Amino acid sequence: KCMIYITGDTHSDFSRFTEEDFPIQLEMTKDDYVIICGDFGGVWTFEEESSREKELLDWLDNKNFTTLFVDGNHENYTRLYSHPIEEWKGGKVHKIRDSVLHLMRGEIFDIDNKKIFAFGGAKSHDIQDGILNLDEEEKIYEYRKRGAYFRIRDFSWWDLELPTNQEMENGIENLEKINCKVDYIISHCCPTSIQTLINPTYKRDILTDYLQQISEKCTFKRWYFGHYHDYKQVNSQFTLLYENIVPLEYESVF
Repeated sequence: KCMIYITGDTHSDFSRFTEEDFPIQLEMTKDDYVIICGDFGGVWTFEEESSREKELLDWLDNKNFTTLFVDGNHENYTRLYSHPIEEWKGGKVHKIRDSVLHLMRGEIFDIDNKKIFAFGGAKSHDIQDGILNLDEEEKIYEYRKRGAYFRIRDFSWWDLELPTNQEMENGIENLEKINCKVDYIISHCCPTSIQTLINPTYKRDILTDYLQQISEKCTFKRWYFGHYHDYKQVNSQFTLLYENIVPLEYESVF
C-alpha cells in the first residue's frame, strides 16, 4: 500500500516539504506521492528555467516521494504545456522531471487501485483592473505606480487558466468510460455550489459550473481542492486545502 499525501497551493514555495516540516517523507519512496491542488508555480519564469527554478525543481525531484500537481490559475501555461506528454498510470501527464509530474486536465489516474480524476485551472481574482499586453509599456508603468490589480497576458496571466472545450469534453468522455465512478477528484477551484458555501460573494464561471456538472454526474468519495487560501472541511466530501499536508483518505482528516 502506498502513501499519498495532498496539499494546497505552493506558488513555487516548497518549504513545507522540508524534512523538518514533513518528517513522514523519511519513510516514503518514489512509489509514494504528494499531490498539490494547483498554483504549483514551479514552472513560471519567462521562456526557460532560471537557475533558481532549476534548483527548486531538482530539489523536489531529489525528494524520496514523487510530486504530482494539477495546474492552478497562477502557472506559466506557455511553458507548462510545452513539456513532453507521457502516459502515466492510465492518464496523461506533462513530465517536468522524472518524479515531478503535471496531471493533465480531465485525465483519470489509477494509483494504488484508487481512481483519481484531475482537473486544474481557475479564474483569477486579482485582475480587477484588467489584463494588459506586453507592448503596453506606458500603461503597465502607470498601473504598477498606482498599485492596480492587473496582469500581463502571456507573461503573468494566461487565457489557459480556464479550460478549453476540448479539455472539458475530454474529462466527460474519460469519466463516462468508467461509468462516472472515481475514488477521488483533485482540482484547483471547486463546483459552484461548494464555492458559494465558502463565500457567497464569489462569482461562478465556466469552470466552477463545469465542476458542478461533474459533481452531480459522478459518484466519488472525496474531493480535494485549493485556490481559496484556507483550510476547511466544507462538508463530508469536500476538503479545501492550503499550506497543510494531509493523508488522502476517505475518513475525515480533521
